[in-house]
Amino acid sequence: MMQTPLTMTHMIERAEKYFPKKQVVSRTSSGINRFTYKQIAERTRRLADALVKLGVTKGDRVGTLAWNHHRHLEAYFAIPCMGAVLHTINIRLAPQHISYIINHAEDKVLLVDPDILPLLEKCAHELPNVKAYVIMTDEKELPKTKISPVYHYEDLLAEANPAYQYPNDIDENDPAGMCYTSATTGNPKGVVYSHRGIYLHSMALGLADTAALSEKDIALPVVPMFHANAWGMPFAAVWFGTSLILPGPYFTPKLLAELIEQEKVTITAGVPTIWLGLLKELDEGSYDLSSLRGVLCGGSAAPKGMIKAYEQRHKIPFMHAYGMTETSPLAVISTLKSYQEELDPEEKLNIRAKQGTLVPGLEMKIVGKNGEVAWDGREMGELCIRGPWIASEYYQDERTLDAFRDGWLHTGDVVTIDEEGFVKIVDRTKDLIKSGGEWISSVDLENALMAHESVFEAAVVAVPHERWQERPVACVVLKDAFIGKITKDELVEFLKPQFAKWWIPDDILFVSEIPKTSVGKFLKMALREQVQKDILPKN
Repeated sequence: MMQTPLTMTHMIERAEKYFPKKQVVSRTSSGINRFTYKQIAERTRRLADALVKLGVTKGDRVGTLAWNHHRHLEAYFAIPCMGAVLHTINIRLAPQHISYIINHAEDKVLLVDPDILPLLEKCAHELPNVKAYVIMTDEKELPKTKISPVYHYEDLLAEANPAYQYPNDIDENDPAGMCYTSATTGNPKGVVYSHRGIYLHSMALGLADTAALSEKDIALPVVPMFHANAWGMPFAAVWFGTSLILPGPYFTPKLLAELIEQEKVTITAGVPTIWLGLLKELDEGSYDLSSLRGVLCGGSAAPKGMIKAYEQRHKIPFMHAYGMTETSPLAVISTLKSYQEELDPEEKLNIRAKQGTLVPGLEMKIVGKNGEVAWDGREMGELCIRGPWIASEYYQDERTLDAFRDGWLHTGDVVTIDEEGFVKIVDRTKDLIKSGGEWISSVDLENALMAHESVFEAAVVAVPHERWQERPVACVVLKDAFIGKITKDELVEFLKPQFAKWWIPDDILFVSEIPKTSVGKFLKMALREQVQKDILPKN
């Protein structure tokens, strides 16, 4: 067979050649912008040429601090296709973590949205490697800033070569991109993606039994482009000629509902907190979202009640998935097998509330204290994964030794697997609650609580206990209509038929909000500290 390199230049060039009329709809601070793939491809070539003129060479890291819009999409292809490395930076991190990852990656140029400049100005004096800042603005004039030297994105493109030719000496194993994990403890950890890894991961997104992304789709990646490459959707969408809708900055559930309705979106992707907000909007408003064939949900476990509400109340198919920064990220997705379609609705819902089966191309094993666990849906173990789009190490980080052993990525996620091969996330290893020598899953308790009609969000954490070592405590955000009308005893009674007595939380606290990480997951560490501060003095 021919040894043709699996590089990203094939992806953007295919869109340019075969799908020149397909559209990218980009919402920016000035409103809705529409581009064809022909225009995007030319602008991408211009950006690559402009970066060369700024001194970017093969292997250099170029950072982006930007929302989901067309300029960020152009950077997604221009940077790796010119031989440099796309470094998407999580703009929701604290300034000290942002400066850490920019310095750790040794970014040479930063592409920045104007509204993010104030955040960058706080740490720019700590960034000795950065030689240029390019502002991605709709305005003709650059915003006032203390950062230097600054360049106007559109001015650079206007002066650049639209016929720039990507180098043909890129190896498929060369680095194409990098992301850093969100920091819950310690500094963020860097993951480097190769051209080959992105290429194969993009193919996987097009499989009929995964996301089935195709030219016919109109895709709306709500997950940020700085969060595990928006789960790879922009790469695959451009390659396949899929129409892209990019929601831009500071969107609301109402705006998302309107975008889906107006643009007739067929598939969208985001974390559970996004879909909880949209569900509330759909329950209260009137929208026609019948174009949607799938809502892809990952990042953390989706509450079973939320999946049921989307599918039964709003007739919107819901697709549960699992991945992480280290897995590019798609690894597991929940699609029913053909013969499972004959099951009754509740049985099907129970299956689809699991994270699902392994994506073709990957291998996994689930390891408990006595070796690999039984496929019985009960025995717990840590999920380990390997494959061509799974990282093999962290970038220049000694924590590689903890996570990557014997050729496997040890995910830190505790799961069960049933006889059909469906994986269910039980908890993160650090979030499991050990009570009297037995494990309690905070995720199961959270999902059960969020199935109650009064509950908007719920998070369960462990608190130290003199006799039992640890006990669960639940923090609950009520829906507005139920505030002051629901008691903790009612929620306890709701849980009792579903769990063993010793699983029931010792207390249920009503809170106004649950702290979240930069990518929308529950921030258990901060919540645990707050709960222990409030509860332990009473014990």
